[in-house]
Amino acid sequence: MIRIGVRSFVAGAGNDADAIAFIIAAGITNATQQSAINTLVVDLKAYGIWTKMKAIYPFVGGTASTHKWNLKDPRDLNAAFRLVFSGGWTHSSTGALPNGTNAYADTKLTPNSSLSLNNTSVSYYSRTDNTTGIDDLSVVTNEVDPSDPSRLRLIINLSGSLIVDHYAVGQRISISNSNSIGFYQSIRISSTDLKVYKNSSEFGSRTTTNTGTLPTSSLYLGAANRNSSSIFFSNRQCAFASIGDGLTDTEAANFYTVVQAYQTTLSRNV
Repeated sequence: MIRIGVRSFVAGAGNDADAIAFIIAAGITNATQQSAINTLVVDLKAYGIWTKMKAIYPFVGGTASTHKWNLKDPRDLNAAFRLVFSGGWTHSSTGALPNGTNAYADTKLTPNSSLSLNNTSVSYYSRTDNTTGIDDLSVVTNEVDPSDPSRLRLIINLSGSLIVDHYAVGQRISISNSNSIGFYQSIRISSTDLKVYKNSSEFGSRTTTNTGTLPTSSLYLGAANRNSSSIFFSNRQCAFASIGDGLTDTEAANFYTVVQAYQTTLSRNV
């Protein structure tokens, strides 16, 4: 049964069909949140980013049951890449906060079956400034082997450094990051073009030829997935995350613009 608030939104003129599907699935009844989701979808489509995304997690509604949904495919199925939360999470109107000890969310998205080796992006909107969290959105095969060719890791701040593996360790970006708050994007658009963005600007890059392979385990949010075991936990609140194809410099900048506008509407922008 559709809630009254949702029914009113669905009946509204000019509302996007994909936004409506998400709002119905998640049961979002707040008018400001409904409007924010609709504008987010419309803007992502206008900038040509929507079709490049496999999973978008807008973390709206303030509960685990509303935070789990994939905006691109709001079905309650593993195949739709909805999140499955485990461990200690705090869900609120500002996002989802893992406890840094045992919390993670399985995206059910496996790079080997859903992504392209030299055409991949992941993003994470962090509302927490710390240097103690480890993997924010990651999958690894053997974290102790420096020659490991199959990993996808976004670590926003580990002891003052931002670390990106995408996909072989030999192509790692490791760069000083004094503040872990903001919107981070790790993007590969070719075998020799790996970049990381913080908010609207390029933050680091690597041009070494990619010799990696696509991981065969699913990506975890808030930790790393090592062969279906959770390790390297984060304690940074997430207000938005995505997984998809690579983006150009212009698209990455536009993505930040859209996401920041979304966060501003929800009064949780940083």
